Amino acid sequence: AKAEMKRTVHPVLAEAMMLCTALSALAQETARIVAVNYPLQYFAQRLMGEGAEVVFPVPADVDPSFWRPSIADISMIQAADLILLNGAGFASWVDRVSLPRSKVVNTTAAVKDRFIVTESITHSHGDGGEHSHEGLASYTWLDPSMAIAQAEAVAAAIISKNLASDAFVTARLDGLRSDLTALDTQARSRLDALRRTTIIATHPRYQYFASRYDLSFLSLEWEAGSAPTQGQLGALKALVEESGAKILIWEAEPTAGTFDTTANLGLENIVFSPLAHGAKGQTFLEAFQASLSALSEMGGQ
Repeated sequence: AKAEMKRTVHPVLAEAMMLCTALSALAQETARIVAVNYPLQYFAQRLMGEGAEVVFPVPADVDPSFWRPSIADISMIQAADLILLNGAGFASWVDRVSLPRSKVVNTTAAVKDRFIVTESITHSHGDGGEHSHEGLASYTWLDPSMAIAQAEAVAAAIISKNLASDAFVTARLDGLRSDLTALDTQARSRLDALRRTTIIATHPRYQYFASRYDLSFLSLEWEAGSAPTQGQLGALKALVEESGAKILIWEAEPTAGTFDTTANLGLENIVFSPLAHGAKGQTFLEAFQASLSALSEMGGQ
């Protein structure tokens, strides 16, 4: 009777073990991709669908350009199947951490000849000490044509690592490229009237955007989301009088009442997220289009 029971139970146990093994293998087959900013996370998610876990590990209250990963963060990143870097000096931590070369992709390598050189700037970002910009504008994805090149680099890396099939990724890349091309076309048309308007930005994030659409930008060094000091407001007033600027772009919404203060200087305020961290409740395309719409409405002024 015992032997018979064993013959009855054994196939059930074997099937359960096989199922567990299969589920474990399936879990292990799920690729992990790490991105140093939200745009690269968005591109990878568009290209992989549900086929990968795409991680952007930077906390919401830290500037991803100057984030300092913990030991646990570094271990997680090193173990990923793919590590997506932005290039152009973005994410200073990558120069201080040993990363497996076979997994690293510099998504701007093919367009480095289009990098914009800037003055080296040292200032605080409110997350622990001062930081220095390395003399390159790094928010490349604000030029949709640069974003397309970065998406293509991500797609090529996914295919070369066999994280998804060539046909699958290529089809999804076609859709992403089409969306970004449409965004670029829309921007070029809607921003044409702003070419005669000087725009002030609260932080130097928009160099590639300005270059792409032939816009005139002047940049301040204000902390994102903070109210300007009296000294900063005085400097802004002088800059407005000197330049005749009519529009002030904020990378994040400031404290209550700040818009009224700058509006008194004759400026129209607009929040245009540079998208390194993403935008709450919106995708890359949705947030970019919303900022574009708000900015283009000022074109007649």
